[in-house]
Amino acid sequence: MISAANEFKDKTNFVHQMWQTDFTYFEIIGWGWYYLSTVIDDFSRYIVHWELCETMKAEDVQRTIDRAVKKAGLRKEQMPKLLSDNGSCYTARETITFAAALGIVSKFTPARSPQSNGMAEALVKTFKRDYVFCNDRPYAETAMEQLSGWFEDYNENAPHKALRMLSPREFIRSLQDVECPV
Repeated sequence: MISAANEFKDKTNFVHQMWQTDFTYFEIIGWGWYYLSTVIDDFSRYIVHWELCETMKAEDVQRTIDRAVKKAGLRKEQMPKLLSDNGSCYTARETITFAAALGIVSKFTPARSPQSNGMAEALVKTFKRDYVFCNDRPYAETAMEQLSGWFEDYNENAPHKALRMLSPREFIRSLQDVECPV
């Protein structure tokens, strides 16, 4: 018989194995339309890093990936695979080369199949529904402060059905707290 403790004991090894990335856009009143680039951990749904960008170019993706790697504190031999859609900023030779130099293997969804990047797409939908559309974004400074708080709230408080109704951070902590009963 496998206990719940044993079931999750080695699953902390799955964090940072696969990341998904995507862009979305929204208007910051008085500032214009901006793009939001995110990197989310496939296993824990933890938002590793986000970046507000004026454009949706390869260098924006590269900056987001670089900062996510630094934030996660990963060494070259620990690099995750990175799943994205087939947007030109992700499939650009410069982006693939940049990721490979870090030790990241780039993976792409099948053409015209955004649901294959479902976790990143779900994050975009949730983020817009639960944070962007129900809050004012009148000034750039306010929007930037709100973004930080929104992502902190998502990582710390937003329950996920697939994570046993825990937030991403709670889920990760629960895996680290599990002790083998043997």
